[in-house]
Amino acid sequence: MTNKEEEKRQYPRLNLHTPLRYQVRGNPQFDNAVSDNISAGGLSFTTHSFIPPDTNMMLQFNVLSRVLRIIARVAWASPLPHSYRNRLGLQFLEAPAEDMEFLNDYINMQLSQA
Repeated sequence: MTNKEEEKRQYPRLNLHTPLRYQVRGNPQFDNAVSDNISAGGLSFTTHSFIPPDTNMMLQFNVLSRVLRIIARVAWASPLPHSYRNRLGLQFLEAPAEDMEFLNDYINMQLSQA
């Protein structure tokens, strides 16, 4: 990662590979994926579907024993070379304040132990 890319980051990232479910707004079906990394402001994951930037979706995933439900927006989408898969970067838009505080505390705790 270049210094320019690092400067764009508002929150520190934690490598976290956890199962998640996502539902694109307007689609009744949930799909499954595994997160690549997460921060207090968003997360990234890889999927078989191309989901264009500015698409809103509902995310559902566990951190420890807590289920978090967050509305997010696709900030960027990048096809993976030599693959039918796409990596997505999501920005969190809406979540209960106590869930975001819990997530932020968890990330900070994990990063301080690294």
